[in-house]
Amino acid sequence: MEIELKENERIDDLNLKGLKIIQQKDGFCFGIDSVLLSDFSKNIRNNSEVIDFGTGTGIISILLCGKTKLKNIVGVEVQKEVFEMASRSIKLNNLENRFKVINEDILNLEKIYGNNKFDVVVTNPPYKKRNTGLVNENEKKQISRHEITATLEDFIKVASRILKDKGEIYMVNRPERLVDIFYLMRNYKLEPKEIRFICSKQGEPPKMVLIKGVKNAKAFIKIREDLIIYNQDGTYTEEIKNIYNDKKEGEI
Repeated sequence: MEIELKENERIDDLNLKGLKIIQQKDGFCFGIDSVLLSDFSKNIRNNSEVIDFGTGTGIISILLCGKTKLKNIVGVEVQKEVFEMASRSIKLNNLENRFKVINEDILNLEKIYGNNKFDVVVTNPPYKKRNTGLVNENEKKQISRHEITATLEDFIKVASRILKDKGEIYMVNRPERLVDIFYLMRNYKLEPKEIRFICSKQGEPPKMVLIKGVKNAKAFIKIREDLIIYNQDGTYTEEIKNIYNDKKEGEI
């Protein structure tokens, strides 16, 4: 399909079932965190109805369309320009029957869908609290990395309300937010069930953490072995090669 690109855009091959994605040349691109989250959540049940909070370019949703037999997935993106870019990626991949994106704030989702609607929530929310850390001058990157339009509590609260009973949430975040995440998940009846820390190299402290929660589940958590990105010589580990199909590059 012929898709019109803007001057600052390019099409990247995802090396998965012919899937591609439109990204910006100036740096608003998906990161390895989104790729690892899609792999972490790839065992969702067949025919699941999924929603992706803060879909950005649509990377997680597109990868899940390739990795799973989900029924449909809705990407929610508050930034209009990024929403339009994801919409064109959907058409580029002929995914209109499985993946749609809406230009909306997650705080409005209850009004749109009501409660107990989805089987799975996936989300790569902003890692940084408002007014903390280095603030990027690029507004799109600032919104994606800092709690500008919605807080971590908003993401978890809305997820709990929109999920069906025993529905699942999959999230990637920073380890320094883990106490907040566990507290908020418990507060909103999303029981943490599985976590996996992501480290740049063996023996180094984790840079990211993958978290799975289940709505109204009993208390029990599984801590998986650390996911290591690089060997000591700087090459990708075998697991990362398998996830990336030994072709894509990424930074942590």
